[in-house]
Amino acid sequence: MSELTDWLIQQRWYASKSLEIARVQELDAAPLPGGEELRLIAVSFTNGTHALYQLVPALSAGVPDAIAAAGEHRTEHGLFCFRSLLGDTALARPALAPVGAEQSNTSVIVDDTYVLKVFRRLEAGINPELEMLRFLSARHYPHIATLRGWYEYESPALACTLGVLQDLIPDGHDGWQLALAEIPTAPDSFLARAASLGEATATLHSVLATDHDDPAFAPEEPSNESVALLRAKVDEDIERMFLALPDNPALAPLSGRGADVRERLAAWPQISAIGKMVRLHGDYHLGQTLARPDGSWVLLDFEGEPARSLSQRRMKRSPLRDVASMLRSFAYAVAAVGLAGETAPDGIETAAREAFLSAYLDAVDPSLLPSGSAAIDNLLGIFELEKAIYELGYELDHRPDWVSIPVAGIEALLAA
Repeated sequence: MSELTDWLIQQRWYASKSLEIARVQELDAAPLPGGEELRLIAVSFTNGTHALYQLVPALSAGVPDAIAAAGEHRTEHGLFCFRSLLGDTALARPALAPVGAEQSNTSVIVDDTYVLKVFRRLEAGINPELEMLRFLSARHYPHIATLRGWYEYESPALACTLGVLQDLIPDGHDGWQLALAEIPTAPDSFLARAASLGEATATLHSVLATDHDDPAFAPEEPSNESVALLRAKVDEDIERMFLALPDNPALAPLSGRGADVRERLAAWPQISAIGKMVRLHGDYHLGQTLARPDGSWVLLDFEGEPARSLSQRRMKRSPLRDVASMLRSFAYAVAAVGLAGETAPDGIETAAREAFLSAYLDAVDPSLLPSGSAAIDNLLGIFELEKAIYELGYELDHRPDWVSIPVAGIEALLAA
């Protein structure tokens, strides 16, 4: 297995590069059209942990062919299930093209019509991407790429989602790239898009809270335990971050301000001022959106933050967490314009926030939110602060040149 091990650690989607591999073992495999194989492997590490991965032939037509044909393939160990929603629409011999650079998953364009997303790292249970797309599709939520099929694996030891097939949105423009282009050159257009995105986000949260009989989606009242857990988690993140701040001039504005952050956290509202807990997008930012020429939006990537466990990604939370995440994305976009040497109009971030929030609050089911604008502002500020602290850790590890963005955000939130 040494050749496989060497290949594995070079893949961008391989998430355990810091751990030493003890063994790589094939768990199961299924034949694909064209004579290739789909393989599931277990990677064991010297620290006693393990991870599961899916291997597919590079840009192979086999998986979309299998989804289009649908059906099952039983092996000695388990069952590979291919589910098609294409009806009588058959794929041509698929012409495949990669979608950008590989991240935590692999996505390919199929026949210039569909997008196949292959989940690389696997966990037991339904992937939130499939779960959310099926739920939203059944309720005719208009701001998604239509689900066309999926494939999964079942065995006595493991049941998991392997991948999903959706419509390609050929006229969609990446929301992040569009923001970078429009903020300095067409700010009024960007603000109109921000308002439209606020409405689409509100509709998302309202639709996700419509089924009171499905335990995976039924909105819940927050409990004392859940609120205490959330506060403890944020406090832990703050302590870890502020104890380990490196000697970096960009971090000077935060020096000794851990107590200020904790004081802000102490304003966490009581249960009665939190609103409902619902399913969320979970990793919401401009890069997870497509803007269409008619001004509408398509929301993408409902699997949540890949670094979190599947159970964490399926947790119900305040919908204001998604809102806070998108507001922080606006801050990043305005800052990125400046880092690129261009000039953003004065006050554009504030205007974008106001456009997004006004449209969101006008359209969302009000029962999901705290009662009163003061309570909403308070909770939203705490979630933004939590997000900015997460961003600070990420930038220190991956993009030191961008550290100033979360630092400025934390400063502003503390001042507010």
